[in-house]
Amino acid sequence: MACPTMATEDPTEALALLQAGNARFVAGHPRPEPVTPKELALHEGQSPFAVVLGCSDSRVPIETIFDQPPGQIFVIRVAGNFLNADNLASIEFAIQYLKSKIVVVLGHTNCGAVSGAVSYAKGGIKLPGHIHHLVDAVAPSVEATRRLPGDWIANAVEHNVERNAGELIAHSDIVAAAVAAGDLRVIGGIYDLRTGSVSFA
Repeated sequence: MACPTMATEDPTEALALLQAGNARFVAGHPRPEPVTPKELALHEGQSPFAVVLGCSDSRVPIETIFDQPPGQIFVIRVAGNFLNADNLASIEFAIQYLKSKIVVVLGHTNCGAVSGAVSYAKGGIKLPGHIHHLVDAVAPSVEATRRLPGDWIANAVEHNVERNAGELIAHSDIVAAAVAAGDLRVIGGIYDLRTGSVSFA
């Protein structure tokens, strides 16, 4: 069996594929998919149509919530779904060499990294070890939403997604050029742990 081909060469169609997959997931009607390495034939290469910078939270299984088989989504995960040099390099690799057509910065409700940063902003209690680096990474969004009406954590989650999506374009010539050429779309999304639905910005 040949290596699975990229599902689309258009950023708008790529978003539609993610939306349709999430709708199947929410409805409880996922598509059947190949389950063996032989059927998937991924040893021959990969052509993921989408890149997702998501949170490491175990409740947010990226391929599952978009109902996509292996080989279709290039996933980068870090608690707090924030941009750093290593995951930016991974995203650039997917754009430059794998020709992915959409990048989604995916946050989620009740994010522990954002909650920890809000707690630190309120009480100043530093988290142990390297864990506090996660707080530092999302702190700009926490501070930016400190005085907004509504739920502070939810507002910070949304701002964190928007900020990192913007920084992705601002800090990467590869991404910016692909967006300018119409070959790539960068978008934010929030996954609702209660409903399973992804809301795209």
